[in-house]
Amino acid sequence: QVQLVESGGGSVQAGGSLRLSCAASGRTFSSHRIGWSRQAPGKEREFVGSISRGGDSTVYADSVKGRFTISRDNAKNTVYVQMNSLKSEDTAVYYCAARSVAASGYAFWGQGTQVTVSS
Repeated sequence: QVQLVESGGGSVQAGGSLRLSCAASGRTFSSHRIGWSRQAPGKEREFVGSISRGGDSTVYADSVKGRFTISRDNAKNTVYVQMNSLKSEDTAVYYCAARSVAASGYAFWGQGTQVTVSS
């Protein structure tokens, strides 16, 4: 079981930056791949990116590639997403989620944090 809590959301102007954090409880954090997704009003949830258990491999959606960077600190049970060059279309609620090695999908989700980018 992994509990996840996102933080770091807020309001920023286009072109600005934010860093979101995903803090996890549970002793098995390092055995889970962590993903970030987002959901804008009236739209379906969209995959943003994910990071491997050891932090040596990341995957990004084309819409954020080159602007967002996901990292993790397993000693702190925390995953980060550094978001640069933000655009108005990045406005959404951002969620982190955890997937164990044996699972086919992300079983554990945080409550989300709001990011608002104004142009």
